[in-house]
Amino acid sequence: MNQYIETRSETRAEPSPLTVESNLVRADAGLIITIVIIVILLGIGVLNTMIQICDPNKILIISGRKYKREDGQELGYRVIYGGRTFRIPILESVETMDVRTIPVPIEVTNAYAKGGTPLNIQAIANVKISGDWSVVGNAIERFLGRGREEISRVARETLEGNLRGVVATLTPEQLNEDRLQFAERISNDVASDLAKLGLQLDTLKIQSVSDDVDYLNSIGRRQIATIVRDAEIAESNAIAEAEQAEADCNRKAEVAETETATATEEKQNELRRITAEVGKEAKMEEERTTAAAEEARARAQQELQSVRAELEKARLEVDQVLPAQAQQQANELEAKGKAAKLAEDNKASAQVNEMLAQVWQETGVDASELFLVQQMEMILKQATKVPHRLHLGEVSVIDNGDGKALASLSNAYPEMIRQFLQQSEETLGIKLSGKNNQDTEQTEMEED
Repeated sequence: MNQYIETRSETRAEPSPLTVESNLVRADAGLIITIVIIVILLGIGVLNTMIQICDPNKILIISGRKYKREDGQELGYRVIYGGRTFRIPILESVETMDVRTIPVPIEVTNAYAKGGTPLNIQAIANVKISGDWSVVGNAIERFLGRGREEISRVARETLEGNLRGVVATLTPEQLNEDRLQFAERISNDVASDLAKLGLQLDTLKIQSVSDDVDYLNSIGRRQIATIVRDAEIAESNAIAEAEQAEADCNRKAEVAETETATATEEKQNELRRITAEVGKEAKMEEERTTAAAEEARARAQQELQSVRAELEKARLEVDQVLPAQAQQQANELEAKGKAAKLAEDNKASAQVNEMLAQVWQETGVDASELFLVQQMEMILKQATKVPHRLHLGEVSVIDNGDGKALASLSNAYPEMIRQFLQQSEETLGIKLSGKNNQDTEQTEMEED
């Protein structure tokens, strides 16, 4: 084991100069940081001791140096109302005072009122250290370092003394009946005394006023009796007034009812009259309306008849006059057409005849023969129709004794054809038969 230790001590290396210098620098830096932190902490501690913060319900009294107030008075302290301030350590000291309200119960016995009546009074007051800079010094001088109970005791004794003084100036009736005025007078009297102590009275309430000789009770009973009597009288008067008012109201109600009935009747009569007038006017208006309607209906019927007549006239004109006029115009046009056709035909026939005559004159006998050949077929057809136009029923032949009657009858048809041909020759101017007229006449004479 010893051999191992010796071996280890022999193998440890010696530190280099750079390593030693680096370790020294690190040690100096750590020392500086430590000193800085200590200085910061000391600064914070000093500031904490210098800065003083005042709560809203407290005042700070900083003493140790001379201070001059606004009115020029020099004091050995200054007062801070809320917020913060600085103080010089060692040279200045700081103390606080509570400015919250202190309830002060007051109980006074055998306080003689005006007239010598002893009274027992109980009240409650709320006082506080004044916030007025001109009087707060009185409280600092008297109560700095004392508790709230001491302040309450001093305030109670002061209030009791002032209360006894005020009670001596008032009668028991005034004290009992007007407690607000009583409390107000006490507040006014005690304000100056409390200001000398640096205190301020916030509220004062009188809780009870009593006496040991039953004076207030007797006053109360008398007053109660008076009140009861007055109440009974007032009740009686009220009842009488109510009855009178009720009677007046009933009378007025009856009068009003009568007036209402009269007015209602008048209104009903007026309503009936108006209804009758309205009905009459309505009837007259209805009659006028009916007459107007009848007149309008008659005018409408008349206009309707006129319209119907116009329609009938138009219908007749459409159905008869216009077709007749159209037919007349058509007939006139047709007659004009026919006349024009006939005139044109005549003109054409005349022209044809003139042309034929001219041709005949130019061509001579050949033209008439040529015309005869062209018209021969038509003439023969007409000649064959002539016997058919003659219709004979029963024929009675009376002979003259010469035996020619029957022969004459048998020659009737040939005679008719011959006369037709003769008329055609006279019309055409062309000889159609082979014999001339002289031969024919000679033949007839021979036959005779």
